[in-house]
Amino acid sequence: MDFTFTDEQQQFADALRRYLDKSYGFEARQAIVYSDAGVSATHWAAFAELGLTALPVPEEQGGFNGSPIDMLVVMQELGRALVVEPYWATAVGIEALRIAGAAGTTDSGHAEDAALLERAAQGEIKLAVAFHEPHARYDLFSVETTATQQGEHYALSGKKSVVLHGAQADHWIVPARLNGEIALFIVARDAAGTQVTDYRTIDGQRAASLSFDATAARLLGGQHAGAAALEQIADYGTVLLCAEAVGALDALNRATAEYTKTRQQFGQPIARFQALQHRMVEMLIHAEQARSLTYLAAVRYASANADERRHAVSAAKVRVGQAARFVGQQAVQLHGGMGVTNEVAAAHLFKRLAIIETTLGDVDHHLERFAALPAFATAEV
Repeated sequence: MDFTFTDEQQQFADALRRYLDKSYGFEARQAIVYSDAGVSATHWAAFAELGLTALPVPEEQGGFNGSPIDMLVVMQELGRALVVEPYWATAVGIEALRIAGAAGTTDSGHAEDAALLERAAQGEIKLAVAFHEPHARYDLFSVETTATQQGEHYALSGKKSVVLHGAQADHWIVPARLNGEIALFIVARDAAGTQVTDYRTIDGQRAASLSFDATAARLLGGQHAGAAALEQIADYGTVLLCAEAVGALDALNRATAEYTKTRQQFGQPIARFQALQHRMVEMLIHAEQARSLTYLAAVRYASANADERRHAVSAAKVRVGQAARFVGQQAVQLHGGMGVTNEVAAAHLFKRLAIIETTLGDVDHHLERFAALPAFATAEV
């Protein structure tokens, strides 16, 4: 299978990298992380101008209808630069509107979904999907938040935890139980009965806890498509996270190689020691294997066979998680004491990789998911 990017994809990646190198350096990123907002309106506007916010949006709503491969190109660059803007959360929210909104049963619902997508494409609003609840760990279907129908509207009650960039979002996509089944709902940030607790995570990103008390919501799509749509949306988010991790792995390998050329031991750079050269080759191999499975997952995401999609996505998440841990730990050792300080990018790359490894399922979770698929049980030894 040929994973070579098209000329348009490569040009887009080059343009984004030039912007990030010029305007989103390490010091600029640190200033954003420790600001009160934790994100930058200026950079978000620049992302919209570059076309990032429009990329995943369907053409009918003013977007470019970008494929998972197109999004992979973007996420790799954002991972290299350790970008903390709410792009992943919004892109996953756009996919939720695209998947579940398409199953809508009312013209008014279609119109509202289309309007949200148009505004998201222009960078006017941000979105977030509230995947998890406090008790659920990685189980997407452990949902205790409930929805009660009140005429043509619904009221949500319950709690969501670790909603990435939840406080920065203008609208949330919220899974809840409706008549015992999982359904997806749209909730406006300013809806009455909502409490938001915003905080900074160890990797410099933002997350929030959400609490709903008879909060007004709109049903997104059909009730019976909720669980299947939720799993597909999570798989999309996982593919994007894997792509971001690949970019971060590249940056960490590069930073480590450069540092070993300057760190002196026994009167020479430690990069000359063959044992350390072998270790850095292993780091590179881990990154390349993670890249290959991530690219495959991006291709297979659109497969009509849901098990084939699950197979590729979980395989990629497992390999990315293993690579994140190995490369991160080796990079810290090769940096010495500097590898755990806030003054060098390597420490922040390792933190981001550690969080990616535990987002939407860690290595053990996806190994179990992979092993539970029918193709694994029937495979010949």
